Amino acid sequence: MRNNPERRQTGRSRTTEARSRLRAHAGAQDAVILQRFFKTGPGEYGEGDRFLGVRVPAIRKVVREFENLPSRGILSLLHSRFHEERLLALLILVRLFERGDDAERQRIHNLYLENTRYINNWDLVDLTAEHIVGAYLMDKSKQPLHDLARSTLLWERRIAIVATFHFIRRSEFGPTLRVAGMLLSDTEDLIHKATGWMLREVGKRDMEQEESFLREHYRRMPRTMLRYAIERFPERKRQRYLRGTI
Repeated sequence: MRNNPERRQTGRSRTTEARSRLRAHAGAQDAVILQRFFKTGPGEYGEGDRFLGVRVPAIRKVVREFENLPSRGILSLLHSRFHEERLLALLILVRLFERGDDAERQRIHNLYLENTRYINNWDLVDLTAEHIVGAYLMDKSKQPLHDLARSTLLWERRIAIVATFHFIRRSEFGPTLRVAGMLLSDTEDLIHKATGWMLREVGKRDMEQEESFLREHYRRMPRTMLRYAIERFPERKRQRYLRGTI
């Protein structure tokens, strides 16, 4: 069955159809805007990425049409040079993960981590990491997150911290605080922002836990990380953290 030529042809046809459906929503002006917004110029974090000009709500519509796309087609999209095709593949994987049994979830989680070099911009991470990596690791060892946090690949480190949003939503803050501690010396602004964001989310639910972490680490935290973490603090307290007078 796996080698059935007719089935392979059907899979290729569906993948081609998915690409065509995406392009039906594309806009040339949006492509220019998105390429600028996601920093695709020389030396920028998204250098060389290409955009069709499709906005996320339209991509989600295409996801609903092609959620049963064969694995070969999903991988073809994930390996695309076009940003929106990669996002389409990842959002399909999220839907499949949510509906899958334990074996299917493990397969999708493994596939996700085997293809992190294609999950190569912050939106691709932020829209998917918590729903696949975080959800899979909820009742398992968090060591894979620590391994990702030590990666030389920027996007794997962002996956490590953003995946913990799944735990935060369930009032389990330890994994976030441990990964945040590992990223305090990170040199990338995109990691500073993501880590500060996750710390802020902890604080929304348990201010005491966030402040305990901040009091220990705020003096050596990157400034951007700190600013994101204390964004919702009362102004007087926020200024004390920024001045280092807590």
